[in-house]
Amino acid sequence: MTHPLDRAVWNALTTRLSGFATADSDTRAVRIDPEVGIFLSGADATPETLTAMATLALRHPGAAMVEKTGGPMALPDLPGVVIVNRIPLVQMVAEGLTAGGPDLAFETLTEADAPDMLALATLTRPGPFRSATRRLGPFIGIRQAGQLVAMAGRRLRVDGFTELSGVCTHPDWRGRGYAAGLSRAVAGEILASGEQVFLHAFAEHTATVAFYRSLGFEVRAGMTYTIFC
Repeated sequence: MTHPLDRAVWNALTTRLSGFATADSDTRAVRIDPEVGIFLSGADATPETLTAMATLALRHPGAAMVEKTGGPMALPDLPGVVIVNRIPLVQMVAEGLTAGGPDLAFETLTEADAPDMLALATLTRPGPFRSATRRLGPFIGIRQAGQLVAMAGRRLRVDGFTELSGVCTHPDWRGRGYAAGLSRAVAGEILASGEQVFLHAFAEHTATVAFYRSLGFEVRAGMTYTIFC
């Protein structure tokens, strides 16, 4: 029996996040609204499903997949779709958090913060972040002199699990514990709701993986991030 996080994108977009799927998604293939994100997934590795996924990928350019490394969907061959890159990720899960520093003063970000959120994510590149990614939140952030300098939020949701995502800090404000504090705040709320919290990180970013380990996360599985044109 597979773990629900092995196919987190498929499980999210066909259940708790189904409202974010494009209108042309169906029971074989799903694509998240391109203004919200990049995710594409399919029910299985049959030719019919791969063709349906290819149709969505071509109709909504800039799609990407995240699947468990070694799984049946990890290395998809979508007819007519060009693969830009394949990148190894680690998927990390926390059932609890380590003891941390003092709480930070933060605010819940709203629609009015959308331009600042996109600008910060574009500068710091915490992972794919689009004009309406904030709708997957809520996101929280820290402002200094009116400038949004750090934020963190939620992304994928499957039964029993919610993803911590979008964690980033402006380069001029790093080293102050903002990423740790905001990550703890979001993860703590998820855990308090009775769910576990998970995240994805680039496998080669060892410092990032070590940072999340220090918060209480452990690597659950290797994942493959496939980016299409």
